[in-house]
Amino acid sequence: MKNCFLALVLIIALINAQGQPVPSPEENIPWIITFGNKAHPSWGDPDYSQVFFFVVPQSYSGAVYIRVFDADTGGLHDELNGSFDTRCTYSVYGGMDAYTHPEAQKIYPKGNYKTGNLLASRTFGVDPRWDNNWYTFGPFDPKQGEHVPQYGGYIFKVVCEGIDGDDGNVYNYFMSSSANENIPIEGGNAFTFEYKFRLHENSEEHSHIYPYVDIDDTRSIRTQNFDWDNDGTIRVTSEVRREQRVVVSSDNVWAVTDFAIMEGEKGKSLNFQFIPKGVRNNNVVISVQNQKGENMKLYSSPIGGVPRYKYSIEARRVAPQNNR
Repeated sequence: MKNCFLALVLIIALINAQGQPVPSPEENIPWIITFGNKAHPSWGDPDYSQVFFFVVPQSYSGAVYIRVFDADTGGLHDELNGSFDTRCTYSVYGGMDAYTHPEAQKIYPKGNYKTGNLLASRTFGVDPRWDNNWYTFGPFDPKQGEHVPQYGGYIFKVVCEGIDGDDGNVYNYFMSSSANENIPIEGGNAFTFEYKFRLHENSEEHSHIYPYVDIDDTRSIRTQNFDWDNDGTIRVTSEVRREQRVVVSSDNVWAVTDFAIMEGEKGKSLNFQFIPKGVRNNNVVISVQNQKGENMKLYSSPIGGVPRYKYSIEARRVAPQNNR
């Protein structure tokens, strides 16, 4: 009975979500980034692969398109390392085990993490046609995704893997109901278990991620970040947490921070805030685990909305004094 209640809470929250662009406006992240597999990890990518999951609600029966902005590596936005020689493969998976297979939910792209049915795939190198432009995968029938009742719909997995070269490929996604425009699918969302992205160079621009805390038995979490170059501050807030500081990693190393979950944070999202100093082209990695070592979902559209600290002022009634 408890599991059914938890699933219902999550389904209602997902229905109210609008997480079509990845990164989302709430995240304020400039770019996702994946490097070619010959790049040194100190460029900000230790494993040259990024996995996202897209949730399509059960109520939607139209076509699903996964659109990629700036899918090539070369030209206006991507990070040059010598000369552009990087190729990245984008692959879309659906069907059984696309999401629910245990290795699909790991943060290290090893073993059988490309589970499910391969629905579409394409490799991009330097290609002016797709520089600063949208490439579209699809159409897909929603039922080609993996049916996961816990999420009230179907899940598609998208993997971007750097298969050659040493440059940085920056790109963004959009799950759309149109092949040619970015039209949101109502109730859709996206999440990843490990986020590799670029920080803003402007210190006034703060980026965010939103780990979802399960209601049942999440007691504490561990967050790991990589190659932050000591760039600014990472802090965690919620409706009941004013601020939790996180250790910031230096160049090409990991930093780990553990802290307890407060009762008022269960069944809601945390707000990880990244406040940069302004390092140029600073590419970083972050993930969050619970006390069991299970990777927590980082939703593009935060479940329950962006958490904001609620100031609580307790007023004590003081009895009037009798001065006689």
